[in-house]
Amino acid sequence: MSALQIICDALSLGSLYALGALGIALIFGVMRLMNFTHGDVIAFCIFAPLWPSVNAIAIVFAGNLSWFLLVPFVLAMGAGLSVLCEFVIFRRFRNTSPATMMIASFSLGFVIRYFLLMLNSSRPKSIALLPELSQPVTVLGARMPLLQLITILVRVGVLVGLTIFLRRTRFGLEMRAAAENFTMARMLGVRANRVIMIAFALSGALAAAIALILGSQTGTASIMMGANVMLMAFIATVIGGMGSFAGAVLAGFLLGATATLLQALLPPEARAFRDAFVYGAVILVLIFRSQGILSAGDMKGRV
Repeated sequence: MSALQIICDALSLGSLYALGALGIALIFGVMRLMNFTHGDVIAFCIFAPLWPSVNAIAIVFAGNLSWFLLVPFVLAMGAGLSVLCEFVIFRRFRNTSPATMMIASFSLGFVIRYFLLMLNSSRPKSIALLPELSQPVTVLGARMPLLQLITILVRVGVLVGLTIFLRRTRFGLEMRAAAENFTMARMLGVRANRVIMIAFALSGALAAAIALILGSQTGTASIMMGANVMLMAFIATVIGGMGSFAGAVLAGFLLGATATLLQALLPPEARAFRDAFVYGAVILVLIFRSQGILSAGDMKGRV
């Protein structure tokens, strides 16, 4: 495996973890809620276009309709579901303890999962999402799928766009202020409901983006398709620094790079234990820097 291929794989996997970690960090920043429904929102978003009631959109998965109708639909489904969860469930638990909100989040995730199980069987479904992008291309002597290059550019573009949003727009500044000190932000005129709703909408849209990427790469739709990614995203949120948006993104890229390097450098008989080495590295980071790579104080003036 060439060095360029390793770099591309690390960027691809790291940006996926970074998107998931940022979606979790957005909610934790404004509500101090570790949102366990995030992985199930991913599964919901990839199954939604397959429902009979949206057959016109489901045609996309057969390759007969252009992507510019699929992407807005799936992003809107993710944002809408997350906002609905906030309005119906989480708003009722704002004044409760973090443990209560966490249990509510965990329970809501099971509700979404079994709702999907009721509509679809537990067996993964095959989908053909833009199959022309699976063609290999040669870049500086390394052969890789065109889809991998496109998704890397899209993920980096999304992260850059969110950076600009959080740093340059009024809503972004309000979200950063709320993440740093929510009580003080409200005293200074920040509207709590609006900030929280925007955070949930962005988080849901990021979950939908992950669903599109996973569906394109794997060619399958499964009710458990977001579980593995979200496990690493939760870890990235913790080691990045709870409440730090920049730390979540940085930790996501570091985890992706570590996993890719281990996969490439470990001897074949040890590659099955790659995740054990990754989790061991996570433990070492938390032992020597328990507050995370970037603590809440480190995020002042950053994303």
